[in-house]
Amino acid sequence: MKRILSVVGFSILLFLQGCVKDQVLTKTTIYRPVYKTKDEVKANIKSSNPIELTAPGKLFYKDGYVFLNELNKGVHIIDVRNPASPANIAFVHVPGAVDLAVRGNILYADMYTDLVAIDITDPRKVQLKTVLPGVFPERYYSSFMPAKDLVITEWIAVDTVLKSNETISWGMMKADVQVMSASSSSPPGVSNGTGGSMARFALSDDRMYTVDHSKMKVFNTAIPEKPVYIKELSAGGWDIETIFPFGKNLFLGSMTGMHIFDITSKDNPSKTGSFTHARVCDPVISDGKNAFVTLRNGTKCAGFINQLDVVDISDLSKPKLLKSYPLTNPHGLSKEGDILIICEGADGVKFFNAADVSNIRQLAHVKGMNAFDVIALGKIAMVSAADAMYLIDFSVPSNPVVKGSVSIKK
Repeated sequence: MKRILSVVGFSILLFLQGCVKDQVLTKTTIYRPVYKTKDEVKANIKSSNPIELTAPGKLFYKDGYVFLNELNKGVHIIDVRNPASPANIAFVHVPGAVDLAVRGNILYADMYTDLVAIDITDPRKVQLKTVLPGVFPERYYSSFMPAKDLVITEWIAVDTVLKSNETISWGMMKADVQVMSASSSSPPGVSNGTGGSMARFALSDDRMYTVDHSKMKVFNTAIPEKPVYIKELSAGGWDIETIFPFGKNLFLGSMTGMHIFDITSKDNPSKTGSFTHARVCDPVISDGKNAFVTLRNGTKCAGFINQLDVVDISDLSKPKLLKSYPLTNPHGLSKEGDILIICEGADGVKFFNAADVSNIRQLAHVKGMNAFDVIALGKIAMVSAADAMYLIDFSVPSNPVVKGSVSIKK
């Protein structure tokens, strides 16, 4: 009898060892959300001392200042009036901020589901003016929001050991957190700033247009500090990524093409035409005669094309491809006069002569930076890159020179 029990016990032991052996344990880092009430968050929307750039996103330029998003945390205010010596002068805490725009002396940013309007007349003493709650419902993460009056203010890294196929409900992987990442009635002197080509907020006269994956929203910003939500409409397709205003038109970039909207009737954008391409990531800009679309491969885009498409928009209802140019891995782009500037990801920034769109010629290549987006004004290109924000003087387009930079903490 003892022998039988011993055999049974030994068998159970082997079974348990087998279970442990089959159970794979993986050490990883999970990011756990930290909450504050909306009242606490609003009270903290003010200028603070500048902080180091760690995860910069989109940028906007207005009157000598660059407003650079710190993904899901807020906005850096950088004085670039002297390109050789840019100064990071302040930081504005806006939890959940991914997109931004500046009109007059008002900074607009998304605070997860809400739109905030912040007075930046004195960048070192900004003041919260208006909060429009719930206008971006697609930014509501129900799995991590125990109550709608709470806001995620930061994500704390927690080293964790997970069993194979184990799911978690209390946090996210880092990559997922990052994804979370006309005639005018305006007061005299109010002007709009300039956004990059990766923007999802666009200003045209006294209206702001925003896009998510499939919808466009219209805001009346005639009184800049008191934006008014007007309406929501279809953005013309799915997988919308960017929006670019030019004249009386909006150019929307999507994973599958470009959509053009007429905004002659400011509160009623109407789709006039589309240009379709293979499924790839793409921002778009326009100079009024042509649209310039960069196509790149990427994980979420599931495509394999890296090129520049030049599209004839003389007939807005029937945009047609003029020519394609091969590139390495294009991201954001900007055009100043005949000079076209394209961010090539890890391959840096390239400068082209685009006077003749049928024969666009590369003039220069600035390497050593992983470039994401660019705004070109005058002879200065402001580039958001993985390691710094760069100011590049391209007064001689064939020999652009990095004049200054603000470094990003590794």
